[in-house]
Amino acid sequence: MLKQLKTWAKAIKRDVHALWLAAHDPRTPWYAKALALGIAAYALSPIDLIPDFIPVLGYVDDAILLPLAIMLAVRLVPAEVMAEHRATASLAVARPVSRTAAVFIVVVWVAASATLAWWFWPRRP
Repeated sequence: MLKQLKTWAKAIKRDVHALWLAAHDPRTPWYAKALALGIAAYALSPIDLIPDFIPVLGYVDDAILLPLAIMLAVRLVPAEVMAEHRATASLAVARPVSRTAAVFIVVVWVAASATLAWWFWPRRP
């Protein structure tokens, strides 16, 4: 069972890279490009939206939500385009890293923190 899990994890990593490539392919429909780019950027980001140190929720996005989103995006990309990019991703030595998504996630956390601080900051009447 552990071998199957490792094989599945490798396939997911390959599919994330393939989605990144498919998002830049002109043969991919716009809605699939948008979803593939967003999911691939989040998956390739070195920072999680929900950090892993948060009990349960930290791993739910990595273990359940992200693989489901990846599978949805793979289904939206035309099969021949996905097959071509899967082959390219399998041969790739290095995987892309999305620093833009990391910056976006940091901005979301800063904005959420600022909003909470403003909301709970004591005000004088």
